[in-house]
Amino acid sequence: MITVNGDKLDWREGMTVQDVLDAKNYTFRMISVWIDGNPVERRDQYATTPVPDESVVQVIHNISGG
Repeated sequence: MITVNGDKLDWREGMTVQDVLDAKNYTFRMISVWIDGNPVERRDQYATTPVPDESVVQVIHNISGG
């Protein structure tokens, strides 16, 4: 089990950041992701960055403006 933005999500072996985003239906392109307080630096790493069991994942939608 992992926690994503305060909600529980079933964990499975080999789960990646992209799997988490898909499970939560996060499709906004401008997001930032942290796993246990550590940032996932680049979007192209989401499909290969593992999410360990019992992790706390934070997903923030970035909004730009002026």
